[in-house]
Amino acid sequence: MSTRILRTADRTPVPWKNGGGLTREVAAAPAGGDGFDWRVSLADVTADGPFSLFPDVDRTLTVVEGAGMDLVVGGEHHIVDEPLWPHDFPGDRPTDGFLLSGPVVNLNVMYRRGRTRAETAVVCGTVRLMAPPGGAVLALSLDDGAVLDGGVLDGTDVRLDRYDAVLAEGGSPGVLRTMGQAVVITFSDV
Repeated sequence: MSTRILRTADRTPVPWKNGGGLTREVAAAPAGGDGFDWRVSLADVTADGPFSLFPDVDRTLTVVEGAGMDLVVGGEHHIVDEPLWPHDFPGDRPTDGFLLSGPVVNLNVMYRRGRTRAETAVVCGTVRLMAPPGGAVLALSLDDGAVLDGGVLDGTDVRLDRYDAVLAEGGSPGVLRTMGQAVVITFSDV
């Protein structure tokens, strides 16, 4: 089993594929480039504009800060105004985002259609993290003070602050205890 702690302080903001904003990649598999099976990132959205197209990719967008967005996906309006409510849409359809009331921070989960499935859930309290066989689980803390029990990492508890994450493949990295909420994403092969 492999477990990594991914600190928000270690993420470098990079321009969006279409040049319309900045994103901070949390994790991807395989790492680097557009050839990913899955990718998780945080994006600061400060203006209305188009989303980048990703052929054969499905997406889940979760607003983690701000009032939300009106997503126009292939000409259809999707009001994403419920904080912490994952919203699925195809990444290869033309999509524009319009801010409802000021900037937002979105958690973006992208996964390659036909190769990977991703399930995104917002949790509160205590949850045992478990990667499916051949897959991975990523948990991203939305508040300061979450703790991953030390069962896997040398018996030492690991504190996760806002936007820190744990990524595990091939089993369970342990129990996550949140002081607020976390997003848990489970990736499995199709």
